Amino acid sequence: MTDPDLQLTPELMLKAYAAGIFPMSETRDDPDIFWVDPRRRGVLPLDGFHVSRSLARRMRRADYSVTMDADFAAVLSACADRDETWINAEIHRLYMALHDMGQAHSLEIWQEGALAGGVYGVALGGAFFGESMFSRRTDGSKLALAHLTDHLRRCGFSLFDTQFITPHLASLGAVEISRSDYHARLRDALDLPASITATPLCTAPQSVLQRNTHTS
Repeated sequence: MTDPDLQLTPELMLKAYAAGIFPMSETRDDPDIFWVDPRRRGVLPLDGFHVSRSLARRMRRADYSVTMDADFAAVLSACADRDETWINAEIHRLYMALHDMGQAHSLEIWQEGALAGGVYGVALGGAFFGESMFSRRTDGSKLALAHLTDHLRRCGFSLFDTQFITPHLASLGAVEISRSDYHARLRDALDLPASITATPLCTAPQSVLQRNTHTS
């Protein structure tokens, strides 16, 4: 648990990420925050994103638009808008501060002018620490991850940390690695001069699909 006399800052959060740990709270209403360093870590290989036939069909229809950092606050709030969430008020405040510093980013999927899905996380060196995602329409989060993975690869990132692995993430190509393997990959990633703004976000679904060689 965090020390009640210790005020968490965005700078401390970045140091924690660089050390391989991340913050969570038990519930939305729990004021305490604890640090997590899982024994087994989920990662999404940037060259191994799996696009299913159904997701490929959805991308070919191109009936959605994609943006980055167009509405970080809305994505953060949508990720917390569920019965059980680890995003309490303090964590919300800290990620908004990290976004204001240019360290936390969101990718939004829009359909008919409304948020259909999205994902947010923290960028540091060549590592992106995925924090949470949401869907309000079919495949909303899958589309967000497809476009974000493509963008990170094009921007020179080497590590997409998903923290834990779920069946949903595993279906998209995420794998589990050991804590020691993760920390080694993290050290290498932090040394990279990558930037999430190094290249414009590709908003053409067909182009993202063509660059992905793992369709099935």
